[in-house]
Amino acid sequence: MNTPQDFPIDPLQVGSHRFRSRLLVGTGKYRDFAQTRAAVEASGAEVVTVAVRRTNIGQDPSAPSLLDVLPPQRFTLLPNTAGCHTADDAVRTLRLARELLDGHALVKLEVLGDSETLFPNMPETLAAADRLVRDGFEVMVYCSDDPVQARMLEDIGCVAIMPLASLIGSGMGILNPWSLEIIVDRSRVPVIVDAGVGTASDAAIAMELGCDGVLMNSAIAMASDPVRMAGAMAAAVRAGRDAFLAGRMPRRRYAGSPSSPLEGVISGDA
Repeated sequence: MNTPQDFPIDPLQVGSHRFRSRLLVGTGKYRDFAQTRAAVEASGAEVVTVAVRRTNIGQDPSAPSLLDVLPPQRFTLLPNTAGCHTADDAVRTLRLARELLDGHALVKLEVLGDSETLFPNMPETLAAADRLVRDGFEVMVYCSDDPVQARMLEDIGCVAIMPLASLIGSGMGILNPWSLEIIVDRSRVPVIVDAGVGTASDAAIAMELGCDGVLMNSAIAMASDPVRMAGAMAAAVRAGRDAFLAGRMPRRRYAGSPSSPLEGVISGDA
């Protein structure tokens, strides 16, 4: 009997980086750094996002640092621009992160257009992405689930496209799977669902659609048991990826198909 360990390793390639885990996790909203570390460990994630404007990664030497519990030697830190509403703010924030992290170039860009919905401002996102790519950053970018905008970001040179499934922190799951499928079908770089995942089935569906990974924070951190939820999310991402690679059976509307062979059926006349 085959187990998941029997199948070939299916790494996620993002720019110049390769990862075994396709689950990326955030580091905000936890009770404390100890719970953050426990949840990240349970998730099996190698990439952890850090909101540079909200989390100490060396800006304040006198305060506890996230790097003390999630050391860069073990985890790939993904500085993000959460809270930025202009291209200038986002570019400035990521240049600061690069200085604090000794030249680290892999970053997550998000430029918000609305403080209530946290929907992305796509014109400012495109402008910031262009400047950051030209400045040598490997840009993973949060964006709307618009296939045209996604292609524009890819053409700029972003190394991963990160469309929302639903609003950040909403837990509403994947509201528009058709747009995600179009983005996946047309993209030549990884597509990683970002925002809106609420539970394990949402993560599995994203992977079954063909997405290359899932990034989440609130779905784990706001669960009643974050550590256990982190483990559930890891299992869901692996299961969804395996299901996508295996290829689901065709959908048959208005037609049943017996699951057992018909040959050799014992007749009622026997």
